[in-house]
Amino acid sequence: MLAALLAPSLAKWFGWQTVFGLALIPLVLTLIVYLALAKDSPDCPPPKPLSAYLAVLRDRDAWWFMFFYSVTFGGFVGLASSLTIYFNDQYSLNAVIAGYFTAACVFAGSLVRPVGGMVADRVGGIRSLSVMYVIAATFLCIVSIGLSSQWVALGVLIVAMLSLGMGNGAVFQLVPQRFRKEIGVMTGLVGMAGGVGGFYLASSLGYSKQFTGNYQAGLLIFAALAILALVGLTAVKMRWRTTWGAAHMTTAKV
Repeated sequence: MLAALLAPSLAKWFGWQTVFGLALIPLVLTLIVYLALAKDSPDCPPPKPLSAYLAVLRDRDAWWFMFFYSVTFGGFVGLASSLTIYFNDQYSLNAVIAGYFTAACVFAGSLVRPVGGMVADRVGGIRSLSVMYVIAATFLCIVSIGLSSQWVALGVLIVAMLSLGMGNGAVFQLVPQRFRKEIGVMTGLVGMAGGVGGFYLASSLGYSKQFTGNYQAGLLIFAALAILALVGLTAVKMRWRTTWGAAHMTTAKV
């Protein structure tokens, strides 16, 4: 969010090369704080062989969670990295204003991630995640038609980012319930899948523009993946609710 908000203005004033140099300042400060304050847990478990970490991949639920997060977080990251170019190209906004528009979308999606987890605790992770996929797909389809007003497009994209951000929280409301003993490795695997999804979805917008002259196909791919994730979630929800999500197995709502 800060990059989208500040980088275009800094580049306008000082040049892009200087922006990359300035980005080193918070990175170095964070490293110093980490080295000074971070400590290993006194109850650190014994190290496991690599095979023990990879064993979780034999569980099909691990792959479902990776896919679900690749759509929610991947969609969020993919849009976040593409919207400045989108607003600049689609609505002829200069880089600074396009950056402000992008920052608004990213801020909205980032802010509601904990809200998504809270809602999932209240109504159940499966139910809330299903609703988030429907909302994301709907609003991505709306923006794909090429809205005439940049302000309307901004509002529609903010709603899409809100749903994806809340979906991120909902996924991680479910993961620790299913993988209590493997939560460390699952956090890494699910996060990796989200990053891969973000790279692919950002690329799809670029390819859409390159081969069709507009962003519609790329945005519809986003929406189609959200619907596919909804179908997958619907397919597994009964099994999840009657096995690891059953009332005698967890007090959290699945």
